[in-house]
Amino acid sequence: MFLFNKKKKKIDNVEDAARKIEELELRIEELSLEIDKMQKESELYIQKAKLIRYNPFNEMGGDQSFTLALLNKSNDGIVITSIFNQEKSRVFGKELSKGKSTHCLSTEEKSVIDEMKKYGKENRNN
Repeated sequence: MFLFNKKKKKIDNVEDAARKIEELELRIEELSLEIDKMQKESELYIQKAKLIRYNPFNEMGGDQSFTLALLNKSNDGIVITSIFNQEKSRVFGKELSKGKSTHCLSTEEKSVIDEMKKYGKENRNN
């Protein structure tokens, strides 16, 4: 990464001013390229997360089960579901590509994923 020289140089004439403008234009171009690179990289990062808790069984109280969706801008990511009852607890992890999975999705998982897809569309429209 190019570090800008913070030392103030005295501008005595038009040539010095022109040289300084050229240096600044070069620096602006470098920063612009760096920003573009970071924006492209950031599309891969998790940008949307949603957790819901619920009770899938009537025999016990409390919302001990949950579904967690973690998605990037393209709705690629994972959904993790934990189903809890008095005898046992199960955890399921499913990979998502464009908000879809090759595994069957529960109603709760579909609901969380659909909410995250809407979230992305709302932000793009603003």
